[in-house]
Amino acid sequence: MQVPLYRIAHVRSGDKGNTAILGVFAYTPDLYPLLREMVTADVVSGTYHGVVAGPVTRYEVPNIEALNFTLEGALGGGVSRSLSLDTFGKALGARLLALEIDVPEELMGQLRDR
Repeated sequence: MQVPLYRIAHVRSGDKGNTAILGVFAYTPDLYPLLREMVTADVVSGTYHGVVAGPVTRYEVPNIEALNFTLEGALGGGVSRSLSLDTFGKALGARLLALEIDVPEELMGQLRDR
């Protein structure tokens, strides 16, 4: 069954210069392998096609069941230089939470409702 990422994980965001940073944290340890499998750098890059000008790099942080992504060229030159209102870290994180993820039946009981 496909569900939005917000039912599997939450996102924290930040920005530095022209790079956005997104931390994706699984709600349970059992959901982390699914997160690792389904939320790749290519998937995240495709989610922001036309918005992120540079590479997307993924770092795994297994001790806290998290993935950390850097999105280079994501902020229109940087938050203080950009004329764009919706490309900052929080807006990018909110968009990622809408990503549809295939979840096996045995993990459905661990999903969040909201």
